[in-house]
Amino acid sequence: MNSQDIAIPQLPSRSIEKTLAFYARLGFKGEAFPGYDYAIVELGALEIHFFLHESLRPEESAFSCYLRVQDVQAMYDALSVANLPRNGIPRIEVLENKPWGMKEFAVIDEDGTLIRVGQKR
Repeated sequence: MNSQDIAIPQLPSRSIEKTLAFYARLGFKGEAFPGYDYAIVELGALEIHFFLHESLRPEESAFSCYLRVQDVQAMYDALSVANLPRNGIPRIEVLENKPWGMKEFAVIDEDGTLIRVGQKR
């Protein structure tokens, strides 16, 4: 294995256009691939892919991914600019120290996907 190896989450989207707009609010840059019902968003070195899943029910979604970052406070501050609510779908949860040794927060996107962001304490 190489230190340059990475894993890239592929997450569902009920609307590729709306997903790109939502993640743009969070500061991600993205591109759609309409003939493939697919999109890619990036923020720094972070990359997330989305596939079309029109029948997804956000309140029943079990999709998630974890983004481990070097500076979770900076990431939290950057994503908080979107002014997402603290409850419901979508939302952003508070940044806190977890008992498993991580400092983390979560964003739930408009499709009900849980994105946890954290760093080791």
